[in-house]
Amino acid sequence: MTRRDTLECFHEPFGDAFYYGPERLGSRYEADLDGREASGFTQSTYQTILDRISRASEGKRIFIKDMAYYLIPPDAKPASIAPSLGRVKRGVGTSEVVVNGATDGATTVAPYPYNTDAEPNNPTVIPHAILGKFHFAFLIRHPRSSIPSYYRCCKPPLDKVTGWYTFQPNEAGYDELRRLFDYLRSIGQVTSASGPTSTGAAATGEAGRGVEVCVLDADDLLDHPAEVVEAFCKSVGIEYTPDMLDWSTEADHQQASEAFSKWKGWHDDALNSQDLKPRQHKKKVKSVEDENMEWREKYGEDAAKVIRETVDKNIEDYEYLKGFAMKF
Repeated sequence: MTRRDTLECFHEPFGDAFYYGPERLGSRYEADLDGREASGFTQSTYQTILDRISRASEGKRIFIKDMAYYLIPPDAKPASIAPSLGRVKRGVGTSEVVVNGATDGATTVAPYPYNTDAEPNNPTVIPHAILGKFHFAFLIRHPRSSIPSYYRCCKPPLDKVTGWYTFQPNEAGYDELRRLFDYLRSIGQVTSASGPTSTGAAATGEAGRGVEVCVLDADDLLDHPAEVVEAFCKSVGIEYTPDMLDWSTEADHQQASEAFSKWKGWHDDALNSQDLKPRQHKKKVKSVEDENMEWREKYGEDAAKVIRETVDKNIEDYEYLKGFAMKF
C-alpha cells in the first residue's frame, strides 16, 4: 500500500459478493436483510467486483489482499461457476435464468447452489480462465494465533465494533486455502521444486509453466520483516525498497483508513502503527494446557472448548501449507 505510484491495492473486495450480494455463499448475513442492505453491497456480484478492480487499476499493477474462502462454497460444498461469470444451465424453453429466483442481494432466498456448470476439480466459483490471470501468493498464520484473534472480534466489547456477534468455525479458511493452493498446483499455475519439504527457494516451473510457489508465514514476517518482504517482492516481481516497511505519512494512514473502513475493528493494530520492525522476542510456543487455560480465563470454559476444537481442526492444513513456506 506504500507503493501507490505503481500498485493499485484492494482490500478483501470479494467479501462483498460472498456475504452480501445476489451470488452470496456465506451464511453470516443470510437471515440479516438489514445488515446486507446496510453494507451497500447487495448488488455486488463476482463480475461487478472484477469490473470495479479493472476500472480502478489505471494502468497500474493490481494487488489484492483477500481470503480464499470468499471464492469457495463453505463446508466443502461442491462448487459451480458464479452466474455472473459463467454459463447458466438451461432447460427446454428456458430463456432467462436467475440465481435460485434471486435478482439482488435483498432476496430472502439463499442463492447457493447456483444453477451453473462446474469446472473439473476447480474448488472455486471463479473460472480458471480468470484465475489464470492472477499471480497468487499465500500468507499463513498458525491457528493457535489466528483463531483466538478471530474469536475475540466476535465477542464483547469488539463485537459492537465489528458487527460480528457469532463465531463461525467454518470461516477459519484453512481448508479452503489448502484446496485453492492444491488446485493451482495441479494445473501448473503455481509450481514448486520439491513439494511439502520445499525450502522456499525459487522454482523454475514445471515444463516452463506457472510461477514459483510463494508461501509466507506471519510469524516469519513479524520476526524478519525486511527479509520476508524482500523475498515476497522478488517472488512476485516487485522492486523492493526498505521504505516499504514504513507507513508513517498522513497519506499512508489516509489510504489505510479508507481501505479498512468496511471491516471496522479488524485492523486497529495496523491502523495505529507506523512501521514494521522485528519483534524483540520471538513468540514463545505455549503448551496445549497453557493455551486452554489462557482461553478459559479470557472467554470461559465453553468458549475455550470451541476455540480448541477449531484450532485443532485446522492445524493439519496449516502445517501442510507451512511445508511449502519460504525459510528464514
